[in-house]
Amino acid sequence: MSQEREFIPDETDLDILKLLQKDARLSYRSIAEKLKIAAGTVHNRVKKLDEQGIIKGYSVVLDYEKLGYQLTALTLVRVKGGKLLEVEEKIAQHTPVMAVYDITGEYDIAVISRFSSRNDLDKFIKDVLSIPDIERTNTSIVLNVRKEQWFLNELKVTKS
Repeated sequence: MSQEREFIPDETDLDILKLLQKDARLSYRSIAEKLKIAAGTVHNRVKKLDEQGIIKGYSVVLDYEKLGYQLTALTLVRVKGGKLLEVEEKIAQHTPVMAVYDITGEYDIAVISRFSSRNDLDKFIKDVLSIPDIERTNTSIVLNVRKEQWFLNELKVTKS
């Protein structure tokens, strides 16, 4: 029986990831030039990071307000015992939902979502409240954004 060793990214992998998370359109050649390594090395490392599930996908960062989504909401949800995963899956299926988190504290779930109108937010809250096994919710509307960044500025090798 052979045991596979756990893949742990090294500093070069992290340098590649730092560049890609800031601009996923960078070519392997461009990354190689910046890091002073071969483009083939970049290709092989990105392929390995993909295979290991470290890179989950590539995306574009949008300005949602310019697209008409003026409201960002944080909804906290308290769930009756034993139904957390089922409730999270139902909430995650709603179109405006961007993130669903298990959390500690008074509530069980935190949901971040975006809306183009108060009516859309109202409908969403009512839909969530209609899900069986939800005890209560608490929704806050974001007034101002000081920082909204879905990547870490500083990556370092850590063991999980």
